Amino acid sequence: MGRVVGSIAPHGGQLVNRILRGGLREAALERARSFTQVQMTRMAISDLEMIAVGAFSPLNGFMTQEEYDSVIDTMRLPGGLPWTVPVTLPVSTETAAGLEEGQEVALMDGDYLMGIMTIADKFPADKEREAREVYRTTEQAHPGVARLYRHGDWLLGGEVFMLNGPRDSDFPELRHEPAQTRRMFASRGWRRIVAFQTRNPIHRAHEYIQKTALEIVDGLFLHPLVGETKADDIPAEVRIESYQAILRDYYPAERVLLGVFPAAMRYAGPREAIFHAIARKNYGCTHFIVGRDHAGVGNYYGTYDAHHIFDEFDTAELGITPLFFDYTFFCRKCGGVVSAKTCPHTKEDWVYLSGTQVREMLERGEMLPEEFTRPEVSRVLMEGIRLRKPPAEGEG
Repeated sequence: MGRVVGSIAPHGGQLVNRILRGGLREAALERARSFTQVQMTRMAISDLEMIAVGAFSPLNGFMTQEEYDSVIDTMRLPGGLPWTVPVTLPVSTETAAGLEEGQEVALMDGDYLMGIMTIADKFPADKEREAREVYRTTEQAHPGVARLYRHGDWLLGGEVFMLNGPRDSDFPELRHEPAQTRRMFASRGWRRIVAFQTRNPIHRAHEYIQKTALEIVDGLFLHPLVGETKADDIPAEVRIESYQAILRDYYPAERVLLGVFPAAMRYAGPREAIFHAIARKNYGCTHFIVGRDHAGVGNYYGTYDAHHIFDEFDTAELGITPLFFDYTFFCRKCGGVVSAKTCPHTKEDWVYLSGTQVREMLERGEMLPEEFTRPEVSRVLMEGIRLRKPPAEGEG
């Protein structure tokens, strides 16, 4: 645990630090050579990093059965602190059979050692209950549920230490850890900071929401998720380039900080909205934007379910203030971006594109309407899509 910098306390009161350095790291690396190796899933790899840097404070390891059951059933840790999604280390039945409580294991990404763990608990995953309660569906068409069912049937719980950061650490210049963002906010004199979570390219509705929120705080922390997402989501590197393009020309540099959130996307809708808010609190943010269908996918959640779930918690116990935004869009008659709360006109006057329509236009090499997104963003997205597409037969 380190000294907390910033105007808002981390979740649980102290910022977790489970990164070993110097002599302690060297000793652990030597000991780990004799440990049984446990292969981690892609989500567990990002979760280990998030635990180690303190983004998932107060967690100092993967959840035990008591924590797992409590979070699934009550949306709280055993001590009563709000926490809405399980953070677990799944393994196969065969791997679990060879492990016992109290044992130290090496946490691996293939042949790459990332960390060590002391097993405090070994227990079967209750996948159907987890799917039903956390994702609100047991359908495998839901990407979060499908991943849950693919993972091993046993879970290991216990404290962890990270010895080496992820070997695929994209965007190192934007990979600000919570202790770092707290110092950055303080050095800028920001006391009220609003965070914006996104896994999509930025468009005019996002810009409107961010700038509206920025009117009542000191700074905006633009924090796109760059961990594991669905295969058809726009790649992280393209999204980051689109954010950088729009920040250069349309945002005050002294009021915005861009960083990346290396967590995996769970697509858990309302529960993930709370989870995302708590994580940004750990980064030092005081406010958190919750938009339409936050962390949703398909039609599994109601449009504003991610707003309503905040009513189940006292704002003081969450420790971060949610800012709720309605559905926003460009209205031709209003002549600007507005919301369903402020626009009196009909949908015929609204400029709105679905994710499918956006992908289809970009794949055809068409610029998106300026009312939907800035031309600078369209160009970045078109080039990103072009580079992703395999060459047609006879080309190249």
